[in-house]
Amino acid sequence: MNLVIDAGNTCVKLAVFEGDTLIFRQNADVQNVAREIKEICDHYPKINHGIIASVGNLDRKVMSVLTVFCEVHELTPSSKTPFKNSYATPQTLGVDRIALATAAFYHNPKGNSLVIDAGTCVTYDMVNDYGEYLGGAISPGLHMRYKALHDQTSKLPLLKPEEFLDYIGNSTETSIHSGVVNGICHEIDGVIDQYKSRFADLTVILTGGDMLFLSKRLKNTIFADSKFLLVGLNYLLEYNKR
Repeated sequence: MNLVIDAGNTCVKLAVFEGDTLIFRQNADVQNVAREIKEICDHYPKINHGIIASVGNLDRKVMSVLTVFCEVHELTPSSKTPFKNSYATPQTLGVDRIALATAAFYHNPKGNSLVIDAGTCVTYDMVNDYGEYLGGAISPGLHMRYKALHDQTSKLPLLKPEEFLDYIGNSTETSIHSGVVNGICHEIDGVIDQYKSRFADLTVILTGGDMLFLSKRLKNTIFADSKFLLVGLNYLLEYNKR
């Protein structure tokens, strides 16, 4: 069994895999990760390998706790990957994007795949039909856009994403919702259209914390999968075992 840990900017995701099958997953606060790891490993004593991918400030003691229970691989840009990495600065490539590219490589072998991760940031990652990671883009995520409007102005309120009836906002709040939600959806659809014009038979995968909120608002056909990054990490763990 494998324990997979994805430490993002806002929370930590933990998952247990038996082979390729996800049998357990949960989210945890950064402060409680060590305790959650111990409880998971106690519950699944057959866990013998783990992988940690961190883009946030994960306490090093988490690694120490995990090594008590299993052999651990810490994902870095130097880890082995199944795809050819053509990123111009591979040592700066985030481990989350490495995991997403890996999941895309296995999900759509010999096909063109664009992975969109709608989390704290929106990341776009392209793997072509030669199994080559080309790169992509990074832009502000949904909540970051709301926060920026509030933090960078003196009077605009801090709002959270919610449904709105018309794209023409008739109040400050509905105008903010229209601007943020329409803006990010048009961005994502526009980027998909750009990639479709260049890559034939493009498969688009949407994942991340805001996946469900955004997926029903996009005009393009997408494959939505909330566990895509975790699956990529499990693939990477197996690949680096070899």
